[in-house]
Amino acid sequence: MGDIAKGVLGGGWSLVVGWVLPSAINLAVLFLAVAPQLRGDLGPLDRLWPASGADTALLLLVGAALLGLVLNALQTLLYRFLEGYVLWPAWAYDHGCRVQRARRQRIRERLAQPDPRLSPIRVGVLHERAERYPHRDEQVGPTRLANAIRRFEEYGHDRFRLDTQVLWNELMAAVPAQTGRAAETSRTNVDFFVALLYGHAGVAVAALAALPVAEDRALLLSATVLLGALVPLWYRSAVVATDEWAAAVRALVNLGRKPLATALGLELPQELAEERRMWQLVTRMSRRPYHPAAEEAFAPYRAAPAEPCALRGPCERGGRNAS
Repeated sequence: MGDIAKGVLGGGWSLVVGWVLPSAINLAVLFLAVAPQLRGDLGPLDRLWPASGADTALLLLVGAALLGLVLNALQTLLYRFLEGYVLWPAWAYDHGCRVQRARRQRIRERLAQPDPRLSPIRVGVLHERAERYPHRDEQVGPTRLANAIRRFEEYGHDRFRLDTQVLWNELMAAVPAQTGRAAETSRTNVDFFVALLYGHAGVAVAALAALPVAEDRALLLSATVLLGALVPLWYRSAVVATDEWAAAVRALVNLGRKPLATALGLELPQELAEERRMWQLVTRMSRRPYHPAAEEAFAPYRAAPAEPCALRGPCERGGRNAS
């Protein structure tokens, strides 16, 4: 039973911490600051208002769980909006890319010509900021979060031509269990701040909408200002939290290449240039329809089949031992 409980909690840890917990925080703020100002103005919904503290806690728990599940299901859309890939007009996307390229260039210039007045700690912070950008200009996105994520999305392809976006499931199935768990849970902190950001923005909008009928407008204005001021902080925290996520993906690529090649029936070449060519072929094979030319292209990398005697010998010994 202990192992079963550990497995359930381990599998749901990212969901609980990343989406349910911030949903509970946001709903608690909504219940304490906004909802009491609307009592008597909600119509039929007033009948659903909890009559006791225990009922309120139960409603908060159920609401947080449901909202967390919904946000988890919508996480791709939520991330892509913050990254600038969804619902951004073309002019805003292009402007954001120009701003981010200029910001990256300024950081690189400061590192190339260091100011002697900067302490080693400040220089280290600049290096961290520089590392949150992809290396190639064409990979730079319109927001800081987009670039912080793109830097490790392109890591496998930039170093080895191994596209982790295409081969993610294969990598996760081939790597050691500990490395896979680290890659799965490393984004939990980023999820937490993203969910907190959206929730604070939603509660702030609800507080503004409730102002015309609220009894304590000063409370709602204070809540709106405070929540609005925290939104940029949570965004910045999400960007910084991608560092652990990036390290986990880097380890996934570095440690997972060899077992992935073995699982695919391939041998990892000794020369880096040949390895890059092999992974490029694997990526193309996964993305494009099959072409007969792949037979000849993959031939140098296909692992030799095991010798029949090597397979038959242990089986025969095992059979004799068993008898």
